[in-house]
Amino acid sequence: MRSHDNVSAPRSKPPSSPASTSSTAGALGRLGSAMVDRHRWVFGIWLILLIVLGAAAPSVFSSLAGAGWQANGSESVQVRELAQQHFGGNSSAAVQVVVHSDDATVADPKMAQTFTDVAAVFADDARFGAVVPPQPGMTISPDGHTGIVIAGANASTDDMVKAVDDLKSELTALSKDGVQVYPTGSSALWSDFNKANHDAMIKAELFSWPVTLAIMVLAFGSLVAAGLPLLLTVAGLVASAGGLVLLNGVTPISVWAMNFAMMFALALGIDYALFIVSRFRDALRRADPRAAVVETMNTAGKAVILSGLTVLVSLSAVLLVPAPAVRTMAVGIMLAVFFVLLATMTLLPAVLGKLGSKVNTGSLPHAKRQVHRSPRFAAWGELLHKHPWPFAVVSAGILIALALPVFGLKVAMPSITVVPENAPVRQGYELVQAQFGEGAPGALQIIVATEDAATTAEAAGRVDGIAMVTPPQAAGDSSGYSLLQAIPGVDPSDESMGTILADLRSQLPDNALVGGAPAENLDLQQALNDYLPIVIGIILILGFLLLLIALQAPLIALLGTVVSLLSTAAAFGVAKLIFQDGHGASLLGFTPQGFLDGWGPVFFFAMIFAIAMDYTVFLLATAKEHYEHSDDPKTAQVDGMAHSGRIILLAAAVMVAVFFTFALADPLPPKEMGIILGVAVLLDAVLIRLVLLPVLLRLTGHGAWWSPAWLTKALPSISFRH
Repeated sequence: MRSHDNVSAPRSKPPSSPASTSSTAGALGRLGSAMVDRHRWVFGIWLILLIVLGAAAPSVFSSLAGAGWQANGSESVQVRELAQQHFGGNSSAAVQVVVHSDDATVADPKMAQTFTDVAAVFADDARFGAVVPPQPGMTISPDGHTGIVIAGANASTDDMVKAVDDLKSELTALSKDGVQVYPTGSSALWSDFNKANHDAMIKAELFSWPVTLAIMVLAFGSLVAAGLPLLLTVAGLVASAGGLVLLNGVTPISVWAMNFAMMFALALGIDYALFIVSRFRDALRRADPRAAVVETMNTAGKAVILSGLTVLVSLSAVLLVPAPAVRTMAVGIMLAVFFVLLATMTLLPAVLGKLGSKVNTGSLPHAKRQVHRSPRFAAWGELLHKHPWPFAVVSAGILIALALPVFGLKVAMPSITVVPENAPVRQGYELVQAQFGEGAPGALQIIVATEDAATTAEAAGRVDGIAMVTPPQAAGDSSGYSLLQAIPGVDPSDESMGTILADLRSQLPDNALVGGAPAENLDLQQALNDYLPIVIGIILILGFLLLLIALQAPLIALLGTVVSLLSTAAAFGVAKLIFQDGHGASLLGFTPQGFLDGWGPVFFFAMIFAIAMDYTVFLLATAKEHYEHSDDPKTAQVDGMAHSGRIILLAAAVMVAVFFTFALADPLPPKEMGIILGVAVLLDAVLIRLVLLPVLLRLTGHGAWWSPAWLTKALPSISFRH
């Protein structure tokens, strides 16, 4: 029954004819056959696609949006929009330029000239509104050595970040003769934050490539075969980069979308190529290239497309979160996955059919000994079959122990410490704190009807944690609004800011709205917290349904979903120990914030679960194929491990190498991302896919693959047999 999987099958078997191949092929097999037969068309269409999208790709990092970290519809966003409309752009998106001198005061001619020069930089740029010079008692420090010029925001938050990108070098160049100039504020923060993280991620990507190439050569054993993942990766990257630039013309797309797209295109491109190419090389031992492609697409192709759909479905749940940056990061990954999947289903079969046996060109000595059915992993499968309980207890125990800390996990939006110490925005921020007080960089803005302004100012001044309230400023138009600034007495990232904001909102008149940069962060964090259980629930339900449709077996679909959740929880438990508690912080070169960045749970959950289900599909689809042939659960478990274990381990090694290179980055967010994703893949591949899930197949036996008749009739017919 399993002779087709035996790599030592006689080579004298006649190759399948095109007619017989087509008659036995499923839909994906017929697709593979068509790609081989029409390879010139496939190459031509892909070439045109890459030329068209590639023309836009080079501008991807300069075109994409730099802001979007907000909760759409929140009170703080309303305040920003009202301040921008009625108060000369003096909103949270306004740019604050801190001018300081140790030996001169604001009345000194050289300081006065610097204020004039700063205003001149903004004068001809339509993105800025009113430019307000330093005001006594408000933006001039008590000792007179520091003044703040405020340039109002007259554009969207994304355009304001780009405006700072364009002008900050010109502004900092005004530092001379003992006068220092530092652009700061929310827009400047995102400008420096994005640049620092983008540079770090590009360096990490470049560093990961040699490591990845080395692993690929060892994994494929052939220089030509090892180059195929690069084909998918480059195709996916170029197409997704161009697609993001074009999409950005319709709606702002965060620059972070491309950073994540780069990472996932590389990781999944290698993943899918490993699964497809290894199966093709095995089939090539028994058939001609065209028939080998058909067999590959009938089996491995189904697993790949189901895996890709699982990744897309998991990430689609993130689109529910009303935060543009978070949504578009998911869009970036989804676009990269879509193009990598499209290339895997079309371009890769055409290339393999054209290469044929040349796919083994440049083989290393060890490659000649490689077989698709790994004897080592077959032996490992036999060991798990003989002694399931010890392995189940140990692997589940480790995962549960690592997952327990997750119950103490704290989340918050990043503090100023995530920006490099030499960044102008951080230098300006710390100077404002030193000269004006701890909470001065995080003023809360209050907009209220002018007739209630005096009452509101009094009420705000009585709120615990508010150090000062500025006099009401009436709008220059007929809107009837007044603007107040409430300065907290603590650092804007202090844990007590949430309580201060809540108290302020509850004790002010009903028509008063409270916003400002700290409020925007807290409102975004609240939205992320509110949507987290919804996102998790949708991902789990859709993940289970996809596995159920693919495997036609409710028990193993449920177990596959649950163990993926377990590895995800363990990864977050490790994240809590490292990034919140600071274990290993000195070794990794960072200062813990005492919390995990707020967007991590929603976004990383979707990413980790998608990767975990990726491996689940690979393992269980292979096991299901052998169960369909043998009707023997032991054969399904052992041969499933023998045929997919090596691929899962190698794919995981590549992903871990890619992700862990981000741990070397200086900024904290890429470090968090790299370590959390790397740990997740490591735990999932080693403890779940290579231990716990095969053991569960052993313990459940035929029950793993059982399905009631009514469910079988209701589900679409999907078979991995060929």
